[in-house]
Amino acid sequence: MRILGIDPGLKTTGFGVIEKQGTQLLYIASGTVQTSVQAELPDRLGIILKSVGEIIETYQPNFAAIEKVFVNVNPQSTLLLGQARGAAICALVRADLAISEYTALQVKQAVVGQGKAQKKQVQDMVRRLLSLPAPPKSDAADALGVAICHANASGTLQAIQKAAAMQPKSGFRIRRGRLIR
Repeated sequence: MRILGIDPGLKTTGFGVIEKQGTQLLYIASGTVQTSVQAELPDRLGIILKSVGEIIETYQPNFAAIEKVFVNVNPQSTLLLGQARGAAICALVRADLAISEYTALQVKQAVVGQGKAQKKQVQDMVRRLLSLPAPPKSDAADALGVAICHANASGTLQAIQKAAAMQPKSGFRIRRGRLIR
């Protein structure tokens, strides 16, 4: 299972690609997509769309996970972040990838074990979990954290799905990554 994690941002969008083999997580690649602050908004969104598409083409992930937008004090910042996230999601949809979404709290809990973890803690734990020689840069570490969160969650969902299949009278099933009745 190859997972692409995305940490969306209008100036810097982080990406991380990992592979899950059994219970082991393997680092494949990570980095950032940069846009120029001087460029017009449509051009910046186009860069994100095109770059995420190129990342998908290069690394051929089976699944994608993206961080959900949180509401900032500044509504304009939230709106811009949402547009950057939308451009990344469009690239994922265009590639016909299954997409899961996680909050920053969920990612921090999955990676560090505590939802109020600092960025440095996330970077250090990502380095340890993926056996990297040095901590990745902040945006790339966040994206790898999103991918790790999905790797952990997907195992849980598979276990639930298997249990539901063994007890068909329970009425539970998994649809689009969610347990429903």
